[in-house]
Amino acid sequence: MTDHCPTRPRPLGSGRIIPPIGPRALCLTMAVAVSLCVVLWWAEPRHSAPGSPGREAVEALLARVDVVPERITVPGYERECSGASACVFGPAWSDATGAPGSGNGCSTRHDVLARDLRGTPADPASGCTVDGGTLVDPYTGRVMDVGGSGLRGIHVDHVFPLSAAWDLGAWEWSPGRRAAFANDVERNLLAVTGSVNTRKSDLTPEDWLPPDPGRHCFYAARYLTAAVAYGLPVTAEDREALAAAVRRCPRGG
Repeated sequence: MTDHCPTRPRPLGSGRIIPPIGPRALCLTMAVAVSLCVVLWWAEPRHSAPGSPGREAVEALLARVDVVPERITVPGYERECSGASACVFGPAWSDATGAPGSGNGCSTRHDVLARDLRGTPADPASGCTVDGGTLVDPYTGRVMDVGGSGLRGIHVDHVFPLSAAWDLGAWEWSPGRRAAFANDVERNLLAVTGSVNTRKSDLTPEDWLPPDPGRHCFYAARYLTAAVAYGLPVTAEDREALAAAVRRCPRGG
């Protein structure tokens, strides 16, 4: 059975008649239009993970962040603090910085684990050490039982990577400001599974976004929060990737 498309001529206001479009041409036009709609529908983000911030709030952060054409590598970045290393962001997980929550007697890593792991009462012997619990990975949504895998499988990720921060302006900061940035639990640190953090490494949004697209909004919000709070710019290509992530944010939140 063959489908038929309408071919009846349509009169103009002047009484002139528009020549009918050939059936095949009209059907082809309609098919292209339908295909385009399908492509656009699939490309349009349709959901974000529960708890994702509202689009208006993240768009406001995107509007505030400075943009530079590209990231230029600045010599001198060293994270290690052993031997003769420069240790430019200070000792890892130091409790003695100007970061929010610092100075509470627990290392920064312990602070992050205590916040992000579920069912993790602090070890009463130390008041800091986390023992057991589960992690809902913020980048994939997968649940990891720390009791079964051990805490070594949990990493603390700098959402805005330290090496990128160094290249984009932190090389000019005071040592104290760099140490605060590296230990800012509220703005720039998340507990994540080690395998995901290893793949992320020090990549920025241009080259890495969470494997779960529903978590792009959350990630963009955290990345931009750290950037704006510390006056760090993003590259033009990073901004483009972040803008796409922001379009996944729910409206009205």
